[in-house]
Amino acid sequence: MSSPTPAASAAPPAGTPVEPHPALDALIGVMARLRAPGGCAWDAEQTHESLTKYLIEEAHELIEAIEHGSRDDLLEELGDVLYQVLFHADIAAADSDAPFTIEDVAARSMLKMVGRHPHVFADVVADTADEVSANWETWKAAEKPTRTSVLDGLPGGLPALVRADKVLSKGGALGVAPQTAGRERPDLADERALGEELLHLVAVARERGWDAERALRTATRDLEAGIRAAGSTAATATVSGEESSP
Repeated sequence: MSSPTPAASAAPPAGTPVEPHPALDALIGVMARLRAPGGCAWDAEQTHESLTKYLIEEAHELIEAIEHGSRDDLLEELGDVLYQVLFHADIAAADSDAPFTIEDVAARSMLKMVGRHPHVFADVVADTADEVSANWETWKAAEKPTRTSVLDGLPGGLPALVRADKVLSKGGALGVAPQTAGRERPDLADERALGEELLHLVAVARERGWDAERALRTATRDLEAGIRAAGSTAATATVSGEESSP
């Protein structure tokens, strides 16, 4: 059956370096051997769903290596995350309805990255990191024309603090932010002080019997509703020919 990802045959843009990767090919071969008949019974039984917890664990171990580990720790944990990608791709290749391979995964990622960097692969001008960031959502929107909000695509399972940061970033582009007028702000000298303040707020929540994670999720959902409403208003104004507010 043909792959659902015809982009697998796409060639990289002119001028893009293409190097052989014998160790990567060998690792792909190890995965194929483990999941083939006569290989490892445990590997052969795994599914996308059964591997989810391991992917989460490996991602957190990689973060730990980045923040506190040695270069050797980073090397090892990057390999573990890479292996998870190869594992899922090998499972996908055996799917009877919609198979795809690691080559399809790489090709899809290549096309996405080329499309999101028109300042490198096309004639768009964005010479600074700030200019790239300012255009990023526009480039992403061009890939996903069916999305109706800048919030579409945010994973529902993100931790509350990570999701709040993402939502604040998305809302900023539409001029939507939490109400801060009249609120006292703690004097924070650095990220460590910020961490101590956040920890203090969690301690206060515990003293009062509140769930800090749930409280932040609730507040973030309220902000998301405002962002979606602002996005809908901006889209309506654009369609009607009116100039939308920033």
